[in-house]
Amino acid sequence: MVIQKMEFFIKIKNYITNTFGQGSFGLSLIEIMTIIIFLVFAVIIRGFFAKIIVLKIKKLVKKTGNKVDDQLFDALSSPLKTLPVILVFVLLGLFINSESKLFHFLEKVNQTLVTIFIFWLLHQSLVPLSQAFKKLEELLSKALVLWLVRSLKYLIIFLGIVAVLETWGIKIGPVIAGLGLFGVAVALGAQDLFKNLISGIMIILEKRFELNDVIEVPGHATGTVEQIGFRSTLIRQFDSTPISIPNYVFSDTSIINFSDRSYRRINWIVGLTYDVSVEQLKNICKEINSSIMSNDSFIINDSYKLFVRVEKFNDSSIDILINTFTNTNDWEKFLAIKEELIFVIKNIVENNNTSFAFPSQSIYIEKK
Repeated sequence: MVIQKMEFFIKIKNYITNTFGQGSFGLSLIEIMTIIIFLVFAVIIRGFFAKIIVLKIKKLVKKTGNKVDDQLFDALSSPLKTLPVILVFVLLGLFINSESKLFHFLEKVNQTLVTIFIFWLLHQSLVPLSQAFKKLEELLSKALVLWLVRSLKYLIIFLGIVAVLETWGIKIGPVIAGLGLFGVAVALGAQDLFKNLISGIMIILEKRFELNDVIEVPGHATGTVEQIGFRSTLIRQFDSTPISIPNYVFSDTSIINFSDRSYRRINWIVGLTYDVSVEQLKNICKEINSSIMSNDSFIINDSYKLFVRVEKFNDSSIDILINTFTNTNDWEKFLAIKEELIFVIKNIVENNNTSFAFPSQSIYIEKK
């Protein structure tokens, strides 16, 4: 029994001795300690770099007064904070035996980190640099520019993944070929997806409507266009409820674009009581016409004419037609102009000693 215990303690002693002398997992003790020290150092220097150096650079950038470089730095700050970690791993490779398996592994890790860092910078820089595409919005459209930026982001991510796979010896060609066969099968079951994608492209190219336009999709929604996506378009209705409509709907439906009109029209029927005289009718029409003609809030020309005419005898009123166009397409301004015109018409009618009609019926009782 004593001999068995002695053999057990001897085995433990030999294991500890071999671990300190030869290391573990093919690494010497010095290599293990070096890796741990460098990892701790990487965490410390990253925090120092993020809190002190990056903040100081940000303050210097803010002093330039240029918003583009501010946005660019804010977008690049996240990948820049990982730069010390990459440098520490590169330095770590200098302390490892160049013929060991660990050295080759670290070499690939370093190449992977540098590749991710570069493509991350490119991806993040697209957001502020997209401000430089403002001039293209006049030539193309805002939605198409957003699509281009979004497509470039996906392209950069794809190229970054390809570069990382190539670093680890994975050939992307056979993978793409395999995905191509898989894609054919998927395409057969994703016809609606491609139909929506093509319809979305046609929406942007034809410029039937753009972002922030107020449109009506008969049978679906009326509201403001907030986003034109690859698969659907997001419309914010006037009650603030968002609704996503598949893009293919727009290719098969007549869309009413309220934002594309130049002016808003006022088309009213003003009913007066039957006791109004002909002279009063003429004066009321003349005064309303003169008031609108002298008001800069209305647009009057050969294309947008003004009509103030006695239109017809209605059931309980004599109707005056008022048809004119305001000089704005803004909803809030349009409401203010309508309100002002209502006050003017009411004053004109009251000053002519007559009144507005309302639905009524007269009952005649015949005496026998």
